Amino acid sequence: MPKSAKKRKDKAADFSRAKLKLGKGKKLASNAIDTSFKARSIALPSQSITVDKDADAPTTKRRLTFDDLIAHLKHYSAGTRKDAIAGLRELLNAHPEILDASLTTLINASVRVIGDEDTTVRKVLLEFFVWLFPRIPTENLAPHATVLLLFTTSAQTHIFPEIRVDAIRFLNLFLEYIPAATVAGWNQSGTENGSRVLEGYLGILSAGTKFGETDGPMKATSTASVVLTSASKLVVLHSLSTFLRCAVSSPSRISRDRLESPSVSPIDTWYLASWFQTHQAYRVFDQLLQPHHSQPENGHAHRAWQVEADMEFDGDTPCHYPLLGPIGSKCTLLQLSEIVDSAGNDDADDSTFMRHLARTLHSTLVSTFLDCAPSVFSPNGSVDETQAKLIVAVAEITRHLYGAILQSTSEKDSERRTRACVDLRSILGYMAPYFPFKLSGAREIKAEQIFQALNLIFCELTSLLILNTETTRRGKRTRVAQEQEPAKDSLQVQTERVSDYVIQLLNGESLRSLTAPAYVALLPTIWALMNSASPHLHDVSNAVLHATIGHASRVSSKSTLKQVTIEFIARVVLLHTEPQFNGHLKIAADTTEKVAGWLNHLPKCLWELGSTNLTATEIILRFLIIICQRRSRLAAPHTLVSLRSQIVPYFSMTHPTRGEIPGPYSKLPSGSPVRRLALDLVAVMGEHPALSSAVDIAVLGTTEQLYWHNISTVN
Repeated sequence: MPKSAKKRKDKAADFSRAKLKLGKGKKLASNAIDTSFKARSIALPSQSITVDKDADAPTTKRRLTFDDLIAHLKHYSAGTRKDAIAGLRELLNAHPEILDASLTTLINASVRVIGDEDTTVRKVLLEFFVWLFPRIPTENLAPHATVLLLFTTSAQTHIFPEIRVDAIRFLNLFLEYIPAATVAGWNQSGTENGSRVLEGYLGILSAGTKFGETDGPMKATSTASVVLTSASKLVVLHSLSTFLRCAVSSPSRISRDRLESPSVSPIDTWYLASWFQTHQAYRVFDQLLQPHHSQPENGHAHRAWQVEADMEFDGDTPCHYPLLGPIGSKCTLLQLSEIVDSAGNDDADDSTFMRHLARTLHSTLVSTFLDCAPSVFSPNGSVDETQAKLIVAVAEITRHLYGAILQSTSEKDSERRTRACVDLRSILGYMAPYFPFKLSGAREIKAEQIFQALNLIFCELTSLLILNTETTRRGKRTRVAQEQEPAKDSLQVQTERVSDYVIQLLNGESLRSLTAPAYVALLPTIWALMNSASPHLHDVSNAVLHATIGHASRVSSKSTLKQVTIEFIARVVLLHTEPQFNGHLKIAADTTEKVAGWLNHLPKCLWELGSTNLTATEIILRFLIIICQRRSRLAAPHTLVSLRSQIVPYFSMTHPTRGEIPGPYSKLPSGSPVRRLALDLVAVMGEHPALSSAVDIAVLGTTEQLYWHNISTVN
C-alpha cells in the first residue's frame, strides 16, 4: 500500500532547509543556552574617570601606585599578579619610604600569594621576599611572623606537591631572618608556629605522626601519597635540618650565631660536663677561659689587685680567680634571657619529644641513605651531587636529633639514651662500610667538601656512642654501657677506624686542610678518643693526644684556626688541675714533653698576634695565669724560666743600634683589660729582673703604670 502524502512530507522535512522570511532571524537550536544578562551598573574601578587619583603619589613606569599594585595581587590573571609583584619591587626600590608606612598592608597582601597555583607567581614572590627581608629590621618583621607562617603552613598541606615544596623554600627564608618565631613551640602540641611547621615537614615526607610509638601504629599524616623527586626531597630534608638546628638552640644562641663568627665565639664544651662531680664545678671550669675584652670599659669598676685566694689550699671546692673576671660587672638582657631559658626548660620533656621524633624519622632517614648510597659511593668515581647532598642532609638531621638526646647529662634520661643509642647504632651500621667517605676517581672540589662534611658528622655521631657507652659518670659505669656490652666489638672496630681518620686529619695527610668550623665539629670526637676507658684503646688515646698537640703547635698564629686550638689544648691541660674532674685522661711522661713544647710556643703566638686578635691573646694570658696560680706540674721550674725569658720581648727589647723598642704590648688598645691581664701574668710568674725592667719601660706614662706599681709592690 503506497505511503501517504503526510508521511512522505514528514520524512523529507528532516533533510530540507527552512526558508527564512524577511525580518526574522535564525531559529535557535533546541539545546541552546541563554547567556544574556541584565545589570543596573558595571563597576570598573581601575578605569573609572570618577575616581580622583593623587597626582603626587609615587608610581611605577606603568603609572601604577602602591594601592593599584596591592589590588592587582588579587587579580584573576596570573600574569597580572606576577607583574604586580615585580611592580612592588620597582616601586619600593625607588621609594623606600613607602615600606615603613605600608609594611603591614604589604605583608598581609603578599602572603596570600604564597600558595598561588601558578608556579611563576610563587617564584617571583620568593625572589621578592629574598630582596625585601634584608631591608626590614628584625624587630619590625618579627610581629608579622604569625601571618607569614599561617599561610606558609597552609601551603605545606596543599593538594599539589609542587606548592608544598615551594612552601618549604619560603620556610628557609623565614628560618634565616626570623628563626626564633619560626620554631616557637615546635615541641608542643597545639597551634604554635613551630608545631604546625614540623607537622608540615612530616606530612610531605609521609613520615607519620610525631608520637606514633606511644599512640599506636604509625599513621599517615597526609591523605595524598606524595612521591618526591631527588631534588625536591633534598629541599625538604635540608630545610628540616636547618629547622632542627634552630629548634635545639636557645633563642639567644640563635641571635648570637647571626652576629658572631665561628672563629670568635667560644667553643662549646658540652662533652666535658659529665666528667665533673658537680655541674657547678663544670660551669666554673667552662668560664675560666671565657674572654671579656669585648665588654665596655665602663661596664665594670677596677680596683687594685690583692691576694684573695689561698694558693696552699688543696680542697675540692671550686673557686673563681679574681684576676680572670671583670669586677662589678652587670648582667645584660641577653645573659638574663639565657638564665631564664635554662631555668625554665624541662629537659626531660624535651628529651622525650626528641626521642619520639627520632623514632618517627628513623625509617625515612635509613631508606633515603640506602637509596642514595649506591650512586654516591660507586667505584666508577662519578658522584651524583644531588644524591650526595641528600646523604649529608640525612646525616645532619641524625646529628641534630641524637645529639640533643645523647648530650643530656641528667641521670633520669639514661633509659632514653639507651634506646637512642640502639637506634643511632643501627643508622651508623649502614654508613660504616663506606667510611671514610672519599672519592675513588678524579678529584672534584665540591665532592671533596661534601665527603669531608659527611666524615666529620660520622665521627661526631660515633663520639656520641663512645661517650654514652664507655664513659663513666662520677666513677660508675652507666646503665647504657652495661646493656650494650654485647655490641662492644663492632663499636671498637668503628672507633679504631675513626681514630685513624682523625689522626690523618690532624697530621695533614688529608686532601683538604682543617678549617675552624671543621675543627670545632671534630672536638667531641677527639675528646672521646683521648678520654677512652677501654684498655685496648690506650695506644689510640695517646696517639690522638700527641697528634692534637702537634697540630696545635704547627698552626700559624695568623690562622683563624689558631684560637680554637689554643683554647682546646689549654682546657685539656687544665683538666688535670681540677680536683673534681673524674675522667680517664692521663698525661704520660712522653706527653709532658710535648705539652711543655706547646707551652713554650705561646709567647711566640703572643708576639705574632699583637693586636690583631684580642680574643686569642686574652685566652693565652688567662691560661698562663691559671697554670701558674695552680702550680701545675706541667709548668715545671725550667718551663717557667723559659717562659719568663721568652715573654720579655713582648713588652720591650733592646736593639743593638736602635736602642729600646716597644714590643707588641704597646699595640694593645689603651685601657683595654687585656693590657692588665698581661701585667697580671708577669706578677704571678715570679721574679725576673729582665722581665720586670721590660714591663717598667712598657707601662711608663700609661694608665697602667699605677696598676703595675701596685701589683709589683705586693709581690
